[in-house]
Amino acid sequence: MEYAPLGSSELTVSRICLGMMSFGDTPAREWQLREDAAEPIVRRAVEAGVTFFDTADSYAGGTGEEITGRLLSGLFPRREDYVLATKVYFPTGPGPDDRGLSRTHIMAAIDDSLRRLGTDYVDLYQIHRYDPDVPVEETMAALDDVVRAGKARCIGASSMYAWQFAKAQYAARAAGGAGFVSMQGHYNLVYREEEREMLPQCVDQGVGVIPYSPLARGLLAGNRTRSGGRQTVRAASDPLGEARFDAHAEADFDVVDVLREVAAEHDVPPARVALSWLLGRPGVTAPVVGATKPHHVDDAVAAVDLRLTPQDDDRLAAPYRPHPVIGHS
Repeated sequence: MEYAPLGSSELTVSRICLGMMSFGDTPAREWQLREDAAEPIVRRAVEAGVTFFDTADSYAGGTGEEITGRLLSGLFPRREDYVLATKVYFPTGPGPDDRGLSRTHIMAAIDDSLRRLGTDYVDLYQIHRYDPDVPVEETMAALDDVVRAGKARCIGASSMYAWQFAKAQYAARAAGGAGFVSMQGHYNLVYREEEREMLPQCVDQGVGVIPYSPLARGLLAGNRTRSGGRQTVRAASDPLGEARFDAHAEADFDVVDVLREVAAEHDVPPARVALSWLLGRPGVTAPVVGATKPHHVDDAVAAVDLRLTPQDDDRLAAPYRPHPVIGHS
């Protein structure tokens, strides 16, 4: 495993981040695993050197955070041995203050997350989306107070337009408060719209990029076929995946075809090549990789050591066609 600073922050993270959305004791999706099934997968990641873990307060009704906290505390001897990230924004209850980025919700949500995670602090507290209904100054002031209270070491953001990210950073800087050190954006071989504005902004400002959906919800790992076949439980029960990629099926499968060719030449699975390509993009620190089987972890970790040639990069990039912007809501 390799390790790198997260942007210009004080955090050092493994170059693979294990996404914990796959786990929950009240599964909202058929492919989510309960704690007993999750434990060997998380253990596999820890033994391979993964030290960076990402969850959210909305995953599996909050039980995603509970499982994350229990597993990590049992697998690491010290809290400071791993980097723990969680997120706030999506509904966690029925009330109007159980969602969004108001000060009221943020201050309550961080305490609830810490309780579920069984820890005194998170290393990275992220806003899951941008909230247009709350003044950005209010949001950034509340996040700064979370940092000042020692409940989070750093703050980050996820999936928004570059102008929204810049506006939030400016508000934080103007108030002398904590700014975002990371961007968790939607980015992979078949969705590269982040390259237009967000990635250059992050590189320029020293913000670490930790892409989510690095395998396009399994498309790049082979869970769908061009003819419409669904090869896994997730592919057959993932309406969000259908909405994001089916409208561009032909163009996306042109990318998948080349990915398979390159993978065959390297004698490795396509998922490993897709992750290696992402790890080589400017500004990318660590893709957030979900796993429901041990070999998913193995492929992700092995991608760190796979070196693609410039010719491989050119071939993988060539079939891409522009997409409408998705993932910001």
